[in-house]
Amino acid sequence: FTGSAFGSAAIWQYESLKSRLQTYFEEARADWLDKMRPQKRGDFRKQVNSWWNSLTEGQRTVTGIIAANVFVFCLWRLPGTRRFMFTYFTSDPSSRALCSPMLLSTFSHFSLFHMAANMYVLWSFSSSIVSLLGCEQFIAVYLSAGVISTFVSYVAKMATGRFEPSLGA
Repeated sequence: FTGSAFGSAAIWQYESLKSRLQTYFEEARADWLDKMRPQKRGDFRKQVNSWWNSLTEGQRTVTGIIAANVFVFCLWRLPGTRRFMFTYFTSDPSSRALCSPMLLSTFSHFSLFHMAANMYVLWSFSSSIVSLLGCEQFIAVYLSAGVISTFVSYVAKMATGRFEPSLGA
């Protein structure tokens, strides 16, 4: 999984760089068109755009990860999804589904305090790490760390004979 994650991140990083270069040259040619177009209306949209543009690349990357974690947290609160969530969003070496929970449990938190603390820490160091690695490699590190930590959890559970489900990376 880790090899695939970093290989995909390298391809994604290459394509992003290529796209940025193409966009740069297209914007240079079409810059005069923007001055002639009427401005779009809507205060809320402008505020959201202003907020989004004020974020660093790392904070924008982590915003997606935080949104995924909040979405999964909300799914835990729906009574009809409990069985599905226990099957695919908890890591348990005695479960029928072993591989997908290794990745999906990375986004799973049952306690609001636990999720808030993890997301705060992720937000606090995201700018420096993403500036060092790039957003594509950071996502590969995040996902790989989640899968590897779940694998270590599987090994520890097998060694101790405790086969209870657990959440998170």
